[in-house]
Amino acid sequence: MEKDTFTAFVVHQKEDQTFEQTVTQRSFVDLPDYPVLIRVKYSSLNYKDALSASGNKGVTSSYPHTPGIDAAGIVEQSDDERLSAGDPVIVTSYDLGENTSGGFGQYIRVPGDWIVPLPDGLTLRESMIYGTAGFTAAYGVLKIQQNQSESADVPALVTGATGGVGSFAVGLLAQEGYAVTAATGKLNQTDYLRELGARDVIHRKEVTDVASKPLLDGRWSAAVDTVGGEILDAVLRQTKHNGTVTCCGNILGGELSTNIYPFILRGISLMGIDSGRCPMPRRRQIWKQLAGLWKLPFLNRMVREITLDQLKEEIKKILRGDQTGRIILNLNL
Repeated sequence: MEKDTFTAFVVHQKEDQTFEQTVTQRSFVDLPDYPVLIRVKYSSLNYKDALSASGNKGVTSSYPHTPGIDAAGIVEQSDDERLSAGDPVIVTSYDLGENTSGGFGQYIRVPGDWIVPLPDGLTLRESMIYGTAGFTAAYGVLKIQQNQSESADVPALVTGATGGVGSFAVGLLAQEGYAVTAATGKLNQTDYLRELGARDVIHRKEVTDVASKPLLDGRWSAAVDTVGGEILDAVLRQTKHNGTVTCCGNILGGELSTNIYPFILRGISLMGIDSGRCPMPRRRQIWKQLAGLWKLPFLNRMVREITLDQLKEEIKKILRGDQTGRIILNLNL
């Protein structure tokens, strides 16, 4: 390398056990000893990044640390024969940004097994508009489709619909022909959700403010739940016969209190989405879908682009639940 340092967003743990976020210079020798060095062009902001940046030891065990579970860029150096300098690539999930220095820096060094070549039809910037959020939503939609034979006008619910995963789930399900109901606590974003393809927009209380009976009238045949807790329980009890529910979030908590009757009397399927450890063949398949048949036409209308210097304030917003759509980080600036 011609230079010894690069710019990165770094979180430090102070002596009083509080955490400080700064944009500073990091040394290449601080990066892990993995075979592929990537010049990061774009990253994106996810809730897990905000937790890492806040000192959440359940996400990141030691500091100083550079968060960023998503990165897209160009291979700078490679000791992995599958990759060459100049290759455009995507890295999401695995340990990136958790305990491995992540995409909120101009460079990352990672194993080759974590890397997806950028598929035809997708730019580096577009790949980070999707990022982990879009990938997770697509993984959920894929599981629904694999478990059901119909999609045209099939009623589908998306919870947490204005968030990153929720927004993409609304768009992808609508594009595949489902009749999507978007549930949100932000009814002021109704126009945004309808633009993504939602036929109906309801307040999340319309999902949860229901009788406590083990089964309720079936309202949807497919659902993508992004929040967990009491909402997931209510979704399960209102899912129609042979319906499919995918879950991928725990904003309302990690515990699920429900009953067995939706499963044994209606035959519904509850399917977990672990995008962090998705097998590489399926990972490549999903990215190829997002670059081709599933590429959403409104990507650039659901994103705001920021710099490293603006990241600190955006982290505060996402922790307060004030984010809508996607935030991508431009490291070219």
